[in-house]
Amino acid sequence: MITELKTSDRHFLNLFDRHNELDQRIKNFEMHLEHRTHEEIEVLKKEKLRLKDQIYAILTRSTAARETTA
Repeated sequence: MITELKTSDRHFLNLFDRHNELDQRIKNFEMHLEHRTHEEIEVLKKEKLRLKDQIYAILTRSTAARETTA
């Protein structure tokens, strides 16, 4: 379903890409490949979680819509 949404829903694709980008940045910061304060990392983690919640909501709606039409 994720692959399908990435090709059919531009908003979903943007959320998915931004989430992955933040995930990589956070990993880099935690591995000390880039320097950020603990507070800056926490802000990024909260943003990543917000995006994850939005992605989950879209997946849930899409699943429900599929079940309704099946």
